[in-house]
Amino acid sequence: MTDRTAVRTGLLTVDGATLHHEVRGEGPLLVMMPGGSADAGIYDAIAADLADRWTVATFDPRGYSRSAPAGPVTDQSPATHADDIVRLIESLSPDGAPAALFGSSSSAVVALAALARHPGRLSRVVAHEPPVVALLPDPEAGRVLFAAVREAFRRDGVAAAMTTMAAGLAPEEGEAAPGPERTAERGAAPTPEQTATQGQAPDPEQAATFRRMHANLPVFLEHVLCPFSGYVPDLVALKAAAAHLVVGVGRESRALLPAIAAEGLARRVGAGVAEFPGGHIGLTEHPRAFAARLRDVLAAP
Repeated sequence: MTDRTAVRTGLLTVDGATLHHEVRGEGPLLVMMPGGSADAGIYDAIAADLADRWTVATFDPRGYSRSAPAGPVTDQSPATHADDIVRLIESLSPDGAPAALFGSSSSAVVALAALARHPGRLSRVVAHEPPVVALLPDPEAGRVLFAAVREAFRRDGVAAAMTTMAAGLAPEEGEAAPGPERTAERGAAPTPEQTATQGQAPDPEQAATFRRMHANLPVFLEHVLCPFSGYVPDLVALKAAAAHLVVGVGRESRALLPAIAAEGLARRVGAGVAEFPGGHIGLTEHPRAFAARLRDVLAAP
């Protein structure tokens, strides 16, 4: 009997990069895209839970971890990353069957671009809290915030940038900004120390995974954060494909920018909204509950 959680790894050459990807399970294809500075490792627990029903594919985005770019990393485009996803789907589903797609945070932006550009390749898209400032009541304030985060990174480094972002996304005026242990909730992969402070001391393999993802933060802060948050979705195309789109929001983050943008998107295109456990990074806070909720959302008629 085949172990459904056994990982099969591969490399896929796309225009300008080689993508490391990992596949578990059997059944209809489900592609899970990591957000922030994360890579395929962020989904280890969730992918194992879902591998009884789906062929679950995870990967490192171009320029991250084990997905080597063909040249220097420059500002990234959601459209380019969406095309990478379709190439991955074509390689893993050569019979042309459409795939389900999940993205969270910055990768939820990619999910929107993929659905708008390639609706025929996707059976269901779950976009969990895409931080698209164009969908906010005050888009300019969002653009200013993320530009300030990038400038803080350029001037003072990763820690300063994450502190700036955490303070800017505090849910209510006058609330203290979250401390370093919660900066991962703003779109970055947690460090081993942050995970340990949550009572989840990592084993050596997990610690190596977190260090690998943490090393992607400079690329995320310089080349992903502003281009992705500044993406303007094709609302006409998304409205036409709204029957295939579910917008996810965290139960504990509905007052924050990404969830506000997500619900604004759902209203504009007529998509359904699904609440997920935890906050913006509920998938790492509550992986088993998050996987169970995603299973229900994907299986819904």
